[in-house]
Amino acid sequence: MPNLDFTLPHWAYWLGLIVFPLAAMVLSRRPRATTRQYSVPLAYMILVTGGIIGLHRLYLKNLLGLVFLPIFAFILYANGAANDARSELSDATNLLRVAERMIEREEPRVTSAQAEIGRLETELAAAEEGSFSQKSIARRLERARDRVETGETRLEEARAEVEAIKPTVQGHVDDRAFWTTGAAYALYLILLFMAVDAILIPRMVGKANAGLADETVAEAEQRLEDLEAQERRADALHVSSGWTGWIDRLSLYCGEFVSYWAVIAVFVYYFEVISRYVFNSPTNWAHEGMYLMFGMQYLIAGAYAMLTESHVRVDILYASMSARRKAIVNLATSVFFFIFAGTLLVTCYIFAFDAIAVPSGNSVVSAWARGQTTFAEMLGNLSLREWTDPNIRWGELSFNEWEVPLWPMKWVMVVGALLLILQGISRVAQDVRTVVRGA
Repeated sequence: MPNLDFTLPHWAYWLGLIVFPLAAMVLSRRPRATTRQYSVPLAYMILVTGGIIGLHRLYLKNLLGLVFLPIFAFILYANGAANDARSELSDATNLLRVAERMIEREEPRVTSAQAEIGRLETELAAAEEGSFSQKSIARRLERARDRVETGETRLEEARAEVEAIKPTVQGHVDDRAFWTTGAAYALYLILLFMAVDAILIPRMVGKANAGLADETVAEAEQRLEDLEAQERRADALHVSSGWTGWIDRLSLYCGEFVSYWAVIAVFVYYFEVISRYVFNSPTNWAHEGMYLMFGMQYLIAGAYAMLTESHVRVDILYASMSARRKAIVNLATSVFFFIFAGTLLVTCYIFAFDAIAVPSGNSVVSAWARGQTTFAEMLGNLSLREWTDPNIRWGELSFNEWEVPLWPMKWVMVVGALLLILQGISRVAQDVRTVVRGA
């Protein structure tokens, strides 16, 4: 089975977290067509991402996409069987190695003991009858004969085990080769189908569009547009009037921005599953990249959750209060919020600065963070090499093989804390407004 040896570059990871949400936000605001049609670019995208299981044909309502599924299932089964054969081969090889080492160890011992027996027999015959020397030689002779007997027994068992294991090892080798080759040919067959479909997709899209039921699609599109309009109106209700409105809009945009990271996770984990179970090539970056991403998403979305009141709280008494009394309670308890948010901001800033200033960092920014250069000298020494030379380390790196820089993630923690504090200020201003107006 061919290997899929791909490691996501660090720059692509961080750039993707920025560019993909921005593109998704722009595309989500495009005016929709009055009638929906199947898209050739979308069909090609599905071919690239899910063509191995025929999703592109299923997207176009072509039932020939079901042909891909049993072939893909065979690849999964063959890879599982190959892995089982590899495990059994490893176990059998270990047993064979133990038996061979037993032979290598015992043969010299038996040979040495046999030579010693001949010498001791000669010495025993020449020793004085009944003397202490004769008894000592006799005991040594007995021990030598026991070593020969035990060694020959072990050699016989080890040789028999070698003869029994060798066919088993070869059988596991043949099984692994059979299933690996079968999985490879099945994959090549799917890739051939995908190559043919890459040529046929424009024709298939045209055929699918010709069979569309315009009325049904229009109704579905209208329902989707109504739902999106309702969501936009709900978001707009959270934007306050006055100078705090820009803070609320910033929280909304940031929440929408990081929400699209969940889509990235779908693609990345799909790639990880295909790499692991189809190509037997698990990645060393997918899991770490995603949990770092979700950690940043949790922090950035905190302001959005506060704006939309999505945080969990017990409001048995609070829910029955008037708007003015709620505002008074909010103002009274806001001091605890700002203690938490301020502590979060200061702690995150310390973490982020330490991540750049680690002793292993050899960039000019790391030197500035450690106090070795001034800010002006740092700016003057910045160059393209600082961003492109892999030998330059920007501070703290992760501990696994991917070695992704951690300082961007820790500075995102600072941004999330700042957004949370800004949203807290907006909330306090609105509560003060409510108390003053007596609403």
